Amino acid sequence: MTTTNKFSRAFWVSNVVEMFERMAYYGVFIVLTIYLSNILGFNDFEASMISGLFSGGLYLLPIFSGAYADKIGFRKSMLLAFSLLTVGYTGLGVLPTMLEAAGLVTYGDPTQFTGLTESSNRWLIVPILLLIMVGGSFIKSVITGSIAKETTEENRARGYSIFYMIVNLGAFTGKTVIDPLRDAIGTHAYIYINYFSAFMTLMALVAVFFFYQSVHTAGQGKSMNEIAKGLVRICTNGRLLMLILIVTGFWMVQQQLYATMPKYVIRMAGETAKPGWIANVNPFVVFCCVSFVTRLMAKRTAITSMNIGMFLIPVSALLMACGNIFENELIVGVSNITVMMILGIVVQALAECFISPRYLEYFSLQAPKGEEGLYLGFSHLHSFLSSIFGFGIAGILLTKYCPDPVLFESHEAWQAASANAHYIWYYFAAIGLVAAFALLLFAKITQSIDKKKQA
Repeated sequence: MTTTNKFSRAFWVSNVVEMFERMAYYGVFIVLTIYLSNILGFNDFEASMISGLFSGGLYLLPIFSGAYADKIGFRKSMLLAFSLLTVGYTGLGVLPTMLEAAGLVTYGDPTQFTGLTESSNRWLIVPILLLIMVGGSFIKSVITGSIAKETTEENRARGYSIFYMIVNLGAFTGKTVIDPLRDAIGTHAYIYINYFSAFMTLMALVAVFFFYQSVHTAGQGKSMNEIAKGLVRICTNGRLLMLILIVTGFWMVQQQLYATMPKYVIRMAGETAKPGWIANVNPFVVFCCVSFVTRLMAKRTAITSMNIGMFLIPVSALLMACGNIFENELIVGVSNITVMMILGIVVQALAECFISPRYLEYFSLQAPKGEEGLYLGFSHLHSFLSSIFGFGIAGILLTKYCPDPVLFESHEAWQAASANAHYIWYYFAAIGLVAAFALLLFAKITQSIDKKKQA
């Protein structure tokens, strides 16, 4: 039984397997757009849209998989999820080998496409990503739902703070793998990273099978009618819907860590740039600071904490733009593109510390007993929207302001085409600023409504 001061074994097992899943996901996702372009031959816009739809699906499906998880129980859901993920990540590694064996491509530095870009075989990526999407969708709702059920009202904020630290530890660890792998084997790193991810999800599967047990997670046996009614209750909750739309603005900026940054830094700072390590600044800062920020804001409302984070996010985008405003000189041996990107990500991570744990807490408190999976699955809808729009806009902006160098006959021609690459970040700074003021207005309106209800 969970007490005020202690967490159950199921709580800790949930956190450990979440760490394995995050290691797997971010090891692949940090270079997914590069994998789609360099390994499968998709252009920037196609790669961005496929990545965005994949990421968006991971956050849309929890609305349904979360409801189903409430019915069959969290343990069965986790076993199903990690089985699908293991098969899916293995498929990402096997597919390029099949394409090369078919004579459609020869991988190396540089890779030679010999018919792959015209072949329908590269679209085999779709069913593989669907497996990962479905498996990951269960994890999104089940793990956060498990944390909700394994904590009390007194320790829930601390529980989600621990959970978010673990999430970012997994994200950090997963992204440390790709850059040493790139240094060692070049282009093939984008293929072999998938086997690392498959192994991580296999370890999670074993951990759930042997160690996860909880009296709180037995299936409730909901009928489809009950599930539909639950979804209607959420969809007619104007306050939650408005909050989701506003927070989508924050996550559209946050998504650029994967949609824009990897290609941007490699193209602007050179092939020696380390997008994996640069992206790791985010989980490192969150891991170090989220517990402190949670304690700092413990006596403040969730909305107040989120407001602070929302006004930090446009600052982060403006810092990222600064790297290309002046000539790309070296600062202490590092490209100023890299330095300013790191500074922007630091601010972005601090914003996340103020927003994400309190956002999950806010949603968990809205959930009726027995519907935690459903509500927390719906809480990720902001990531579905931000993935579709964030990645879509990124593909358009990369094509316009920071195109692929291989499309140009000379380096000088590419330099002229990418002179205003930093404009990309101005767009996202504007999106973040609009969202920040929208949340401020949301807070004032809801506070006024709540005061009238109390009166």
